[in-house]
Amino acid sequence: MNPQNKTALITGGARRVGKAITLALAQAGANVVINYNSSRDEAEQTVNEARAFGVDALALRADIGKLDDVRAMVNAATEKFGAVDILVNSAAPFEQTPLPTQDLSDWHRITNIIINGSLYTANAVAPMMLQRKAGVIINITDLFGIEPRKNYAAHSVSKAAMLALTRQLAIDLAPNVRVNAVAPGPVLPPADYSPEHIAQSAARTLLNRWGTPQDIADAVLYLVRADYVTAQIIIVDGGEQFGRFK
Repeated sequence: MNPQNKTALITGGARRVGKAITLALAQAGANVVINYNSSRDEAEQTVNEARAFGVDALALRADIGKLDDVRAMVNAATEKFGAVDILVNSAAPFEQTPLPTQDLSDWHRITNIIINGSLYTANAVAPMMLQRKAGVIINITDLFGIEPRKNYAAHSVSKAAMLALTRQLAIDLAPNVRVNAVAPGPVLPPADYSPEHIAQSAARTLLNRWGTPQDIADAVLYLVRADYVTAQIIIVDGGEQFGRFK
């Protein structure tokens, strides 16, 4: 799909990797709908940056873990732009949830946002994509979904579920809607990473360095445009999966 003059909805599109994806789609000519939950100021700033590329942009608040919020968001996007042609599921909290635990509240919150939220948004836009016989859905997962990490149970399980959801949607929505996933490796350190932790992460890759959010945005743009690619996961990790063998 050529993103020019299309409309893209990006969950978590106001900051970090989600923002890079938003701006890359805007630069490619797509109108962008920027979903946020609490990052209102950042969302408005991203709207302004997107409009600088000559496209239209809209920030919409929605807790994607709430079905009614998702329906209202998609309805508002459709009312303004007519349809959603491209969906990027990027919103995902990144928090530790060690097991065993006596408090499952964080587990339920994180899995609800990542798993249910991704399903809610895809399910909401799929009917219009099927009706128009064209659409692209891209899920942003990560290596935790392939290789779980200690103390990140909710995140790892949720990202693994996104991989399964990607393939299931690709099967169920074929042939007119393509569904793929991008799995980033180390591209943007969390705020609490120490310099030592950042260096260790770089050393685990085959390229001995961190990537950038733009690397993920480039992979998303490829999948938007690659009309013969569906049900696939592109890993963008600098070779981190195989770094242990170097």
